[in-house]
Amino acid sequence: MTKKNKTVFGALLTTALIGGLVASGGEVIAADHIDGPDITNDPAADITDFYAWADGDSVYLILAFAGLSEAGTPALYDPDVLYGIHVDNDGDGVSDRDIWIRFGQSDDGEWGVQVEGLAGDGAVVGPVEETIDAPLGQKVFAGLRDDGFFFDFQGFQTTLMTGDLSFDADRDFFAGVNVTAVAIEASLDAVASGGEPFTIWATTRR
Repeated sequence: MTKKNKTVFGALLTTALIGGLVASGGEVIAADHIDGPDITNDPAADITDFYAWADGDSVYLILAFAGLSEAGTPALYDPDVLYGIHVDNDGDGVSDRDIWIRFGQSDDGEWGVQVEGLAGDGAVVGPVEETIDAPLGQKVFAGLRDDGFFFDFQGFQTTLMTGDLSFDADRDFFAGVNVTAVAIEASLDAVASGGEPFTIWATTRR
């Protein structure tokens, strides 16, 4: 299983996505794009980033995986991987709400996504690469996206070798590569359940 944590303080975040998660006065644990060989060799289960932020009555969740895919490479859907987004509302380190995501193929080979655990009854099911409407104004999207994480890997290596800061804001190691992503607009009240602060994290498992 792979796991990425994001700690949410006061259950409210500034609306920030590009380059990571920006919290209004809290801790943020950074992205992880390059892992050990076991998970790197299983890109469908390899989480690259997990973004979360709140705006108004909604919380936005983006789980990205299968990173470093070259432009032109199709999205990666694996029906044997179970994706989870978990919320701890009372600070005991145990999930109080789980959102489960799966992919599947129809008889004619078309891929679809199923999301369980959102507010409202039943699962949300629909095609990939399209925005799917869910109860209570919620939405789901799954598909190929440009990797929104920015990192100057060359500058990082040079800084380590020389001890001098050598980062270049125009040099992005992740430019031109894609991820497969699931984006969810969910009910903030349902996700937070009145818990403040709450912790949210993502997992994959086979």
